[in-house]
Amino acid sequence: MRRISVVGSTGSGKTTFAKDLSERLGAPCIELDAIRHQPGWVELPDEQFRERVAERIAADTWVVDGNYGGAGIRPMVWARADTVIWLDTSLLVILARLFRRTTGRILRREELWNGNRETFRNSFLSRQSLFIWAFRTYWRRRRLMPEWLALYPHLRLVRLRSANEARRWLDGLDERSTISRSSAGRASEGR
Repeated sequence: MRRISVVGSTGSGKTTFAKDLSERLGAPCIELDAIRHQPGWVELPDEQFRERVAERIAADTWVVDGNYGGAGIRPMVWARADTVIWLDTSLLVILARLFRRTTGRILRREELWNGNRETFRNSFLSRQSLFIWAFRTYWRRRRLMPEWLALYPHLRLVRLRSANEARRWLDGLDERSTISRSSAGRASEGR
């Protein structure tokens, strides 16, 4: 695994998982939302978005966090990726996480990217609310994900359905890396 795309519904834990995975692998983490959302929540135009993503995924190793099917981002990322990790958690878990995460960010006035912050109004009273987005996209994404993946038969798929399963997978990655590093060390010592 050298080029990994972490996907899932809004609130599935993509960003946290991708950052943790990138640290464990020593690979850069590319957060698509941070590229797309410019100051004042203005979306970077599609052509510039594609250019900036293309620059970042030209590297040999990376972990991409995000789902952007529009603007041609998913095809570009998946064509270069060797692995897709699909965080396929339940809608109830997603909504609970969204509520906890959003209210915490609002109370802490946490900056997300480029000076942008969530507010009570845009989070709970807006048509662009992530809660509405989660409802609108959750079932469609689950239904279409196998079709999208079928277009890229070279990809290894890791489908994780809970936070515990994701944590176990990451912990297993550490164990596999430790085993392979220690095995490689013993093999080179004997030469």
